[in-house]
Amino acid sequence: MKLLRSLDVQTDTAGGFLSIGNFDGVHRGHRHMLQTLVAQARSAGAPSVVMTFEPHPIALLAPDRLPPRLTTLEQKAELLEECGVDVLVAYPTDHALLALTPDEFFQQVVQERLNVRGLVEGPNFCFGKDRAGDVELLRELCDTVGLSLTVIDAVKDDTTLVSSSLIRSAIAEGRLSDAVEMLGHPYQLTGIVESGAGRGRSLGFSTANLTGLETMLPSNGVYAGRVELDGKSYAAAVHLGPNPTFAEQAQKLEVHLIDFEGDLYGQPLSVGLIARVRDTMQFAGVEALKSQLNFDLSAVRDICKTHV
Repeated sequence: MKLLRSLDVQTDTAGGFLSIGNFDGVHRGHRHMLQTLVAQARSAGAPSVVMTFEPHPIALLAPDRLPPRLTTLEQKAELLEECGVDVLVAYPTDHALLALTPDEFFQQVVQERLNVRGLVEGPNFCFGKDRAGDVELLRELCDTVGLSLTVIDAVKDDTTLVSSSLIRSAIAEGRLSDAVEMLGHPYQLTGIVESGAGRGRSLGFSTANLTGLETMLPSNGVYAGRVELDGKSYAAAVHLGPNPTFAEQAQKLEVHLIDFEGDLYGQPLSVGLIARVRDTMQFAGVEALKSQLNFDLSAVRDICKTHV
């Protein structure tokens, strides 16, 4: 997949099929739409194109209301590539773009810059200044110039629409299983491994301390996850929060790779969270903590066996 950061891309997108949106999390609703996008493009022998915005438009328009990210651009690109998307246009959001009326956006961006032959969008798609354009206006504009438009039904869990905002709520409340169900994949956290106090190693449970994370963190607790490293997949026990047993109040993200031996210091590391195991707890002493950690590792192994 090609990752492009401008609209001067006609040779890569001409005659293609396009979906526009933020695609944060690349969740099941997004994937449902992308299946249609990719199928239409391949049937026509044309590129499938996704246009997204870096940063999110709210970062310029109302930064105090900017939601935390579910995916970095790099993670988003990987997930979109897994869906079969050929081209990702990550437009560097600016006020000039946000000032375009719906008609101007359609003409200048969709027609002239991207030069596509069709669009695939969800029912709640909005575009142009103040989000004034909706799918009905988009259909009128497409009909006027002979572009195809497919509007995909929203994906629901029971009666609830799958959305990035609902996934954020589930993550914030520690309902990781619900978030993963809506995402359709583990919730990815990526950071750099830095040296810590070394207490985990002394307890027999060495951990990688992750810093520099850019995406939303779940509530404090212990989680089961997986780490892909050097072609191997490791079950991982992840702790987020303070360490009250040792009177440490600093927030830390610690990852223990089960059955892994090696030095990860200074390396980037990604862990895909699958499910919550328990809350952060204070223990009476080291032995009680070690006993709980052994129980946690057993629980993590069992959870990861069902998420290969």
